[in-house]
Amino acid sequence: MTERLNSWQPYALGLFRIVVGLLFACHGARALLGAFGGVDGNGGTEEMGAWPNWYAAAIELAGGSLVLLGLGTRAAAFIASGAMAYAYFTVHQPEALWPIQNDGEGAAMYCWAMFLLIFTGSGAFGLDRLFARRTSGQEQQPDRSPVAA
Repeated sequence: MTERLNSWQPYALGLFRIVVGLLFACHGARALLGAFGGVDGNGGTEEMGAWPNWYAAAIELAGGSLVLLGLGTRAAAFIASGAMAYAYFTVHQPEALWPIQNDGEGAAMYCWAMFLLIFTGSGAFGLDRLFARRTSGQEQQPDRSPVAA
């Protein structure tokens, strides 16, 4: 039974990555583009260049999109995890110790979900794997280009 479950691990990880990336990107789209009602419920966005909210939203949109696609997953997840750790400790933790008390559950969960992806990579369905497969396939093929005389 364990072997059978283990054989599905890359697919479960790929689906996990897709869902986490999509939800993370939605946060950024809401704050930067006014999607899903925007930051104020009326389609409002973060002021361009405002620290730290605009930069956090840019990381959420770009990092979430990259994680969703499985492109540069480890690097994008590293930056996203750090951004969420920063958000938790500067915005939420000063209000109260526990995430349930300081409304920091989202930041904490995204931080740890992205942290996991740093070590696991993209799993199945990611562009990282597609490009890695193409690169390794090209290295194995003999060079058949005509030699210039």
